[in-house]
Amino acid sequence: MYIKPELISLNVCPFVQRSVITLLEKKVDFKLTYIDLNNPPQWFAEISPLGKVPVLKVGDAVLFESAVINEYLDEVNLPAMHPDDPLLRAQHRAWIEFSSEMIMNHYNMMIASDSETFTNFQNLLVKQFAQLEQILGEGPFFNGENLSLVDAAFAPLFMRIALLDEQHPLHLFQQGSRVDQWSCALAEIDSVKNSVTSDFADVFLRFVKSLNSDYSKLITPSE
Repeated sequence: MYIKPELISLNVCPFVQRSVITLLEKKVDFKLTYIDLNNPPQWFAEISPLGKVPVLKVGDAVLFESAVINEYLDEVNLPAMHPDDPLLRAQHRAWIEFSSEMIMNHYNMMIASDSETFTNFQNLLVKQFAQLEQILGEGPFFNGENLSLVDAAFAPLFMRIALLDEQHPLHLFQQGSRVDQWSCALAEIDSVKNSVTSDFADVFLRFVKSLNSDYSKLITPSE
């Protein structure tokens, strides 16, 4: 008997978006439930040990942490988005962890209250994208022609950078670089496009504006 999984979500969370991309890519029938983390329902506190999203409910079972959720989804819904080779699969897991670090660095850059902190995180991201540039192949995706869980992990970061660059470019990676080509390729994938709400650009820019940080003052959400 099929049990429809339920993904507990926050509409601006990049970690949730990773799992939505994977669910859509796998063509899984799922339920998406949005909550307000500033005022979460009592039932959420009871099922989320870390008090964070995403959380995936499969019947009475609960999974948390996007990388764990995506690995489960990949194992139970073929075809696999992880490599068969154990060493290559472990390398992919390591780069997924790297992407999590980059997402948090990007967030810390957005919320920085002073220019020195902002610049430090900006420079760190530039360095990390340069590291990615060195290991990327011909593409179009991380593992060549096939979309992988690494792509699902990085796509939310690239989407946010693209939206913010329309407001105030930060040049975190060079135009025409392999990283840039990878970002553009991911932006064209249906599972990435459909992993956010239709008004995501406005919602995200309003969220950044609400941070009242140095960078937020450069952002102008639509009225």
